[in-house]
Amino acid sequence: MNAQLKDPMYTFKPEGPTQMLIYENLARSRTREAEQVAYTHRLARRMHTAKRWERVSKWAAERAHRLGSSL
Repeated sequence: MNAQLKDPMYTFKPEGPTQMLIYENLARSRTREAEQVAYTHRLARRMHTAKRWERVSKWAAERAHRLGSSL
């Protein structure tokens, strides 16, 4: 940190080229966007899986009822 600053919490100025900071911000932004897309995809997969298991459960219950009533 720059030793000339009196209060580094509020007046911090990064050393080095600002071009690198722009690339870092872009990388962080893309990472957050990828995480959001992954989260949305996982949510959609979970919903699809829940609907599929609901159909399987309904089919199994109807089949058990049919087989039970035929005995």
